[in-house]
Amino acid sequence: MTTPPLIHDDFLLQSPAARELYHNHARGLPIIDYHCHLPPGELAANAPFRDLAHVWLGGDHYKWRALRADGVEERLITGDASPREKFDAWAATVPRLLRNPLYHWTHMELADPFGIRDRLLSPATADFVWNACNERLAEPAFAPRGLVEHFRVEVICTTDDPADDLLHHATLAADATFSPRVLPTFRPDAALGIENPAAWNTWLDRLAARTGSPLRTWDELGAALHDRANVFARAGCRLSDHGLAEPYADSYSLADVRATFAAARAGTAPTPAAARAFRSALLYELGLLYHHLDWTQQYHLGPLRNTNTRALRRLGADAGCDSMGDARMAEGLAHMLDRLDAQGKLTRTILYNLNPADNELFATMAGNFQEGPVPGKIQYGSAWWFLDQKSGIERQLDALSNMGLLARFVGMLTDSRSFLSYPRHDYFRRVLCNVLGTEIEQGLLPRDFALVGGLVRAVCHDNARDYFGFA
Repeated sequence: MTTPPLIHDDFLLQSPAARELYHNHARGLPIIDYHCHLPPGELAANAPFRDLAHVWLGGDHYKWRALRADGVEERLITGDASPREKFDAWAATVPRLLRNPLYHWTHMELADPFGIRDRLLSPATADFVWNACNERLAEPAFAPRGLVEHFRVEVICTTDDPADDLLHHATLAADATFSPRVLPTFRPDAALGIENPAAWNTWLDRLAARTGSPLRTWDELGAALHDRANVFARAGCRLSDHGLAEPYADSYSLADVRATFAAARAGTAPTPAAARAFRSALLYELGLLYHHLDWTQQYHLGPLRNTNTRALRRLGADAGCDSMGDARMAEGLAHMLDRLDAQGKLTRTILYNLNPADNELFATMAGNFQEGPVPGKIQYGSAWWFLDQKSGIERQLDALSNMGLLARFVGMLTDSRSFLSYPRHDYFRRVLCNVLGTEIEQGLLPRDFALVGGLVRAVCHDNARDYFGFA
């Protein structure tokens, strides 16, 4: 008996209504990837990928964590092993990923764009997959730009430091042969890292070199960030982003903040309270700036980063040793938003939580600050990082639907460094259609496919287009 393929046209669609919604209303919609970590330099250069390990395993801390959990030694993950050795380690781990979302994502990515649907990745199929995928990667259509166009991506918003020169974005904007828009996103997290004066001062020196200011004072920092934000705006930037362990909205005096800045610039680490006050002041000033520029601000809240000291020393940051944090969110987040709203200066805002215990908290917090004429001005953002699998997406959709308006949701993003991650938009669309289709079959939603299908199209594409002004 022939085993049906895991990835097929109706994958994850468990009812006739779900299949109707997906195939007639979601499938094939263009993608607006308004938050990702794709390197703009790779898009600008458009150099072919060296091999499947390069495009599939490099920089992917989801896979690294799975490999470590399977007992794979680090040289086969981030070390000096050959690309084929690293791929073989991954092929050996994949059969043990059952019920991990990586099992679905792996086979969705083999199915599209590589067209491999008739076999599962394992040591027995590793030779075929390696050779077939590498043969395709040699084609111009499988270079970075070709993959983006294959997945019908309309807009990519990368994640960029204020000190970046944005030259790759300028190259892409000037190239009329590449239709997707690639826009920078302003990510000034390094400006907040005052608790580590050595790293913070190194970054300030980079920013100073970029702006031509010595950055000796708090006020000069503010002026430099304003200058760079205006440069980003001229490059098409529509969003800012912050990755924070928790919200910061402590009381502060500007005199104390200026003194904290001066001491840290001279190399003295601030007390924890002084560091919190500094971050609170800077986030407020940046919030005013984002409102002035009519940007959308994003807050990714809740990770506990670099928990493994030995791995941090050996591998550096972003090596897959982060987890959900359990910081208190409610009061700080309310104060952070209200401080801006009280001045009439709260811009469009997206809130992402990493701990699922905070789902309803974030969904209800968004409702506190909604205001016309912008539909869904404060968004409860998509399931993020450890939550962007089927059950996490479903829980986020439930919290948003129960506490707000699903019909105004701006939908999914990749939050990825990989050009092969775009099937995750399809994954989200299938999960969304299955949730709605199931409720149609249960009689909880009307069997009106124009009505419910319109919601699907809005969430999967149109809302993001309109919310961010990408029309």
